[in-house]
Amino acid sequence: MARHSLGTTVTLSNGEPIKTVSKMLGYIKLSPTQIYARVLEH
Repeated sequence: MARHSLGTTVTLSNGEPIKTVSKMLGYIKLSPTQIYARVLEH
């Protein structure tokens, strides 16, 4: 849950680039981070 909150509320919603967020969360690929980005679209 903390990872999701960091990925959405703290970073993506404040305009942080998705590549940067992906690296901060420890993902090698962008696809897991894109899930968080989709949550913000709804």
